[in-house]
Amino acid sequence: MCLAIPAKIIEINGPNAVVEIKNVRRDVRLDLIEDCQIGDYVLIHAGFVINKLDEQSAQESMELWDELLEISDGITTE
Repeated sequence: MCLAIPAKIIEINGPNAVVEIKNVRRDVRLDLIEDCQIGDYVLIHAGFVINKLDEQSAQESMELWDELLEISDGITTE
């Protein structure tokens, strides 16, 4: 299964960008998507932007990630 993480583009330098995910910044590549701009919300997988999102979809996705993280904090592997 593949997972994609929602993020916001905060810097662009050619085919490279810096995105922010929950106040954490990561370098990513823009090779797979055209017309990305600073402020765009995107999905990140394996260091590449794979899709653009509107702000509402990005916020909903981030809320779901928060819920998953809360659930996983309560899971133990005994």
